[in-house]
This record gives sequence, structure tokens and C-alpha cells, in this order.
Amino acid sequence: MKHRQQVMLILGILAPLTLQAQDSRAPTDPIPQISVGGRGEVKVSPDRATIQISVQTRAVTAAAAAAENANKQQSVMTALRALGLGNDQLSTINYNVYPEQRYDQGKEPVIVGYNVTNTILVDVRKLSQVGPVIDGALAHGANMITSLQFYASNTETARRSAIAIAIEKARADAEAAARAAHGSLGTLLGIDIGSYSPPPPRPMMMMSKQAGGVAQADTPISPGEETLSVEVNTRWRFIPGQ
Repeated sequence: MKHRQQVMLILGILAPLTLQAQDSRAPTDPIPQISVGGRGEVKVSPDRATIQISVQTRAVTAAAAAAENANKQQSVMTALRALGLGNDQLSTINYNVYPEQRYDQGKEPVIVGYNVTNTILVDVRKLSQVGPVIDGALAHGANMITSLQFYASNTETARRSAIAIAIEKARADAEAAARAAHGSLGTLLGIDIGSYSPPPPRPMMMMSKQAGGVAQADTPISPGEETLSVEVNTRWRFIPGQ
């Protein structure tokens, strides 16, 4: 009997503790929230450019075409270095040798010559040099400009400005939503900034220059502007109206 009374006494002590522990684990009411996305855009001006410049030659033999190509490409590289471009701004990205064939009906193809194409990529770090680079290359043996693209080298300041714009837009939308729900906007609970990638290089169409002995004006260059955008997701406390 005494043992039974001791058991009952222990259970009586533990019961309130167990109830208290269960109460502490009881879920609290969720915080009323408003989730809003925002997008910020900032215009940036490109400050650099990349140019693909090619020398294409043709000769009866592959060796002759390659030798002529090497001489012309060396002349082009010398002219570009004279403009102040360093070796780290000049890189070969393609070299191609392929036969030129003649096809006669009923006969095997006959090789009538070889074409050699050597393409370099020029990283221009001053936009004022784009025109002189193109003109200098064409004047010293290059005969193809296969690509011209502009890009912005430093976009961190613009990115942060876009983030601020996106958050302000999200706040304005959240406030409008809170008013429409007959309440008010509370504190900011969280911000998620979306992944960011800088604007892609913007290609520019090139107009071919007239060949011959006619004097040519410098090649005009107009890089324009690019749009940098950032998206954010925000969560705000919603205060219901009374």
C-alpha cells in the first residue's frame, strides 16, 4: 500500500511538468506576412570591346598560302602593338587550312588551291581605340572583321543600385497590398536576391569599307547602353486593421 502511494505521488508531480512541456511545444500563431517581388534596372555604358580580326589568303599550295598569311598577320599584329595594345590583349582563336576543290561532272574533285584563315581576338580596353584598331588592321593585311562586341567591365556599383531600386519597388507594392487589405505594413522579415549575371556583350553590325585607293574616313563607333537588371523577393510583416 505504501509503495502504491509513493507511485501515485510521483505521477502527481510529473503530470504538471509533462503538461507544461507539451504547452511549450505548442505551435505559435504564424506571423501575417506579405511576400512581394521587385525588379530593378540600371543603364550602364560599355567601356570595352572585343574584335575578331581575320587574315584570309589563298595560294596554289598550302605552304604558300600559310606563308603569305603569316606575313600579313605579322604585319597586322605589329600595327596593333604600335597602337599601344599589349600581348595580353591579342590572342589567336582560330587557324584553319582547307582545300579549294573544283567539281566536274563524272570526275573526281580536283584541288585547285588552298585557303588559310588566321583569326585573332583583340581586347580593346579604351573605346576610343576601336576605330583605329579596325582601320589599322585592314590597312595592314586583314580582310575580315568577323565580330565586334561591346561590354561593361565593372558593373558592381550598377548592380547595387539595381538592388536598391528593386527593394524600393517591392516595398511600394507591399504597402499598396497592405492598404488594400485594410491593414498596414510592418517590418521587413527577409530579402532574397536573385542570381545575377552581367549584361551579355552587345554585338554591333559592321559596314564594309570601300576598297581601292579612295581615302576613307575613320570607322565610326557608337557603343550605346546596356540594361543591368536584378530581381529580389521580400517578405514583410502585415499588421491587420482593427
